[in-house]
Amino acid sequence: MSANRPIPVIDLFAGPGGLGEGFSALGRPEGTPRFKIKLSIEKDPIAHQTLELRAFFRQFPHDEAPKEYYQHLRGELKRQELFNAYPRQADAARQEAWHEELGKADTAIVRGRIHDAIGGEDGWVLIGGPPCQAYSNAGRSRNKGKEGYVPEDDKRQYLYREYLQIIADHRPAVFVMENVKGLLSATLNNQRIFDGIREDLAQPAAALRRDGRSVANDHQDRYQVYSLVSEGNGDNGEVTDYVVRAERYGVPQARHRIILLGIRQGAASKRPALLPRHDPIHSSLVLDGLPALRSGLSEGKDCDDAWLRCLRDALQRRWLRGARNVGGGPVCELIEETLAHLSLPLCRRGGEFVKAPACSKHEPDWFVDRLLGGVCNHMARTHMPSDLHRYLYAACFARVHGRSPNLRDFPKDLLPDHVNVPDALNGGNFADRFRVQLSCRPSTTITCHIAKDGHYYIHPDPGQCRSLTVREAARLQTFPDNYFFCGGRTAQYAQVGNAVPPLMAREIARIAWETLK
Repeated sequence: MSANRPIPVIDLFAGPGGLGEGFSALGRPEGTPRFKIKLSIEKDPIAHQTLELRAFFRQFPHDEAPKEYYQHLRGELKRQELFNAYPRQADAARQEAWHEELGKADTAIVRGRIHDAIGGEDGWVLIGGPPCQAYSNAGRSRNKGKEGYVPEDDKRQYLYREYLQIIADHRPAVFVMENVKGLLSATLNNQRIFDGIREDLAQPAAALRRDGRSVANDHQDRYQVYSLVSEGNGDNGEVTDYVVRAERYGVPQARHRIILLGIRQGAASKRPALLPRHDPIHSSLVLDGLPALRSGLSEGKDCDDAWLRCLRDALQRRWLRGARNVGGGPVCELIEETLAHLSLPLCRRGGEFVKAPACSKHEPDWFVDRLLGGVCNHMARTHMPSDLHRYLYAACFARVHGRSPNLRDFPKDLLPDHVNVPDALNGGNFADRFRVQLSCRPSTTITCHIAKDGHYYIHPDPGQCRSLTVREAARLQTFPDNYFFCGGRTAQYAQVGNAVPPLMAREIARIAWETLK
C-alpha cells in the first residue's frame, strides 16, 4: 500500500452506493482521498444508473464537478449529453460501476474484473452486504404466508457466500459487511445463520472448500471479525455486540444494522477503534432547511385551490369536535391555528428539481452544494383527502404530546376504513399506522417500504400534511444534496431505503484507514 495514493475499494451488492460514498468521502474535501472505489457491483438497473452517475461525479476533484453535471440534475441536460461532454470521465465511471448479479455472473469474469481493479495491491478493502430480504423480520414474516415457501431453498440465504468467495479469492486486508438486524435471529436447518456466517468469515477459504467450491489461490488466511461498537465481539455469546445503532453515531435516524469489520491476520498491528459516540441529531436539523411543499391530491382535481379547500374543510368535520376528547384541547387549538394561517408553499408540490434555497443546521458543508442552485428529488406524493386530515391531526398531536399517535389516539370519525383497524385498536399490529417523524429526535428507520406507504413517514410540519419526499428521506440517510437518485419516484425511495448512511460509512472508513495506516 502506497502512502501517496488512495487505498482500492471493491463494493459488492452496492445499491445506490451509500457505503462507497462514505469511503470515497474520507479526505476528499482536503484533496487527499484515503480510499478510491475501483469497482462497484449492483444488479438492479436503476440503482446501477445512480451508482454510475455518482461514479462520474467523483472523477472530478472536490468542488470541481462541471457545470454540465448540475445542468443534468436540474433537468436541463440529458445523461448521454453529459457523458458525451466528458468521455474520459464517463468511461471511467462505466468501468467502475458494473451492472451484474453476483451468484449468476461467470465466476471467472468476476475474478478477472476484481483482479484488474485491485491492480496488485495487497492492502485493499472489500465492502458491501448481501441482499437482506430473506433475513429481515418483515421478509421472514411475509415468507411464512407464502404457500410452498421453503427457507432452505431461498437462494438469498446463501448470497453471502459470493461475498465470502471474493474474500477467499482476493484476500482483502479489511472487509466491512453490513446486513439487517434480523440476521441475528434468522435460522436455517435449526441453526442460527449469523453464527455460521461469522465462523465462515473467520476462515473463508476453508469454509468454501468445505462446501465444494474452488478458491483462486492456495492461501489459508484467517480473519479476525470485530464489532465497531463493543470490545466484546460477541465472545460471550452476545451477538448483539455487532448491532450498530446509527442514531448514536451522528445519523439523524434510528437505524439498527449489523456491521462486521474483518481484518486479515497480519494486516494490522492493533485492534481497530470503535465508532465515536455522538449526541442525538434531531430530524429537524436536516429537514427544516428544505423547501416546504404541499401534498398532492389523489382524488379529484389536484390543484392549489383544491388542496387549500380540502384542508380547511376539516374545520367543518365532526372528527374535529371529537378530537378534543382523545387528543385534548391543545391539539384542537393547534389544528385550528394551523388552518387559520394555512398558506400555499412557494414551491407547490416540488419536482425532480426545485429552484429554491436549501440549508442544513447539521453538517452544512456535507449536505449543501452551492453550485446546485436548488433541491433535486423533492416532489410530494399524492394522498387521499381523508388522509390529509389524518396527517394534519397526527402532526398536531405529535407536536403537542411529543410522540406520534396510535390509532387509539385518533377521533373515531377519523379512523381509516380498514379491516385491521379493530384489531389494532385492541393492541394488535398496525396500531401506529400513521407515524409522524418527530422534530425533537432522530427519525424512525427509513426502509425500502417507504416506496409503498407514506403513512409511516409523515412530515412533522402540520402545515404541509404529507409524507416525506425522496430528498427528505435521503437527508435522514445523510446523502448529500448533489447525490441524484435515478428512476421513477418508487425506485428512488427504494434505493434510499436500502442504503447505508454515508456519514456513518465515512466514520467506518476512518477506522479502516487508521487500522491499515
